[in-house]
Amino acid sequence: MSEEDEMIVRDSHGAILKEGDSVTVIKDLKVRGSSGIIKRGTMVRNIRLTDGADEIEGKVDKSMMVLRTEFLKKA
Repeated sequence: MSEEDEMIVRDSHGAILKEGDSVTVIKDLKVRGSSGIIKRGTMVRNIRLTDGADEIEGKVDKSMMVLRTEFLKKA
């Protein structure tokens, strides 16, 4: 895969995210299908990139979730 083919994933502040990075949630988020919320300031470690440039996967409270990058900042 060449440099041009790689997808660039950026957080809400424009920092480039890579596999294994840690991010922080910048806004309280409601969890779809649950009554829970992800609090602002929650650290998500060891993220995985998805097929979309605006989403990542990470473990929050022992559950794997897909999070939008517009609500995250690189830690």
